[in-house]
Amino acid sequence: MDSNELLSKVRKIEIRTKALSHQMFAGEYHSAFKGRGMTFSEVREYQYGDDVRNMDWNVTARLRSPYVKVFEEERELTVMLLIDVSGSRAFGTSVRSKQDLATEIAAVLSFSASINNDKVGALLFSDKVEKFIPPKKGRSHLLHIIRELVEFQPEDRGTDVSEALRYLTNALKKRCTAFVLSDMMDTDAEGRPRYEEALKIAANRHDISVIDIYDRREKEIPNLGLVKVRDAETGATAWVDTSSKRMRKEYQKRSLRQDAERKALLSKYRIDNVSIATDDDYVKYLTGFFKNRGLK
Repeated sequence: MDSNELLSKVRKIEIRTKALSHQMFAGEYHSAFKGRGMTFSEVREYQYGDDVRNMDWNVTARLRSPYVKVFEEERELTVMLLIDVSGSRAFGTSVRSKQDLATEIAAVLSFSASINNDKVGALLFSDKVEKFIPPKKGRSHLLHIIRELVEFQPEDRGTDVSEALRYLTNALKKRCTAFVLSDMMDTDAEGRPRYEEALKIAANRHDISVIDIYDRREKEIPNLGLVKVRDAETGATAWVDTSSKRMRKEYQKRSLRQDAERKALLSKYRIDNVSIATDDDYVKYLTGFFKNRGLK
């Protein structure tokens, strides 16, 4: 992709996702992701219905009239996007690849955060941390993140979620809001997630949310006869007889078991999550995700 094509693609993503952020997500995002607490704003005269616990007794005594302290939410957040750039991100059998979907969602989250005056950073990971972009504000910074997501070529092709979470924990000492955008295909031989310990530590320090990005053909294989398949992360190839009902059933069963293991783990550590397929209307899913968080 030459520079003109890259700039054109980044600009199209900006126009589409920025409009969505302004029209639909900014308010939902604000409600879903709270600031660090309440900070003192001013003192004003008491009005009927004010909480007496907020009375400023010193000012009240000095002016001989009841006054209350007014507090505002300390709104500014630091938002980190942990984005999976492993080999499997290129997979997609529908309207878009997992990489394209992750890029659009990351852009929406970035612009929603920016509208609320939050800083945004990004961490791109495979089986290692490939690139760390420190959190900052400003349009040029957000476009830099989007540009990296469009053109970045990782050195490795594997997936290690633990490595990304450990890096986040060490790099950001203050609490942040972090989104993990990944297919979460990081399991042991039994299909269990390999990142529990790192997740537990990160969740104690930061507000973690997981956006599971997948393609439906990763969950269920159609009957296509004898086909040659290739693992996008290891490069290993094999011939698979997809006409076998038993094989397709076992594949689906294993996929469902892995999904259940992941969801149980995230629930254990109270981590909000949403799964979005490459052919889904991600606007609907993100809106629902924000609203559910805002109700907590």
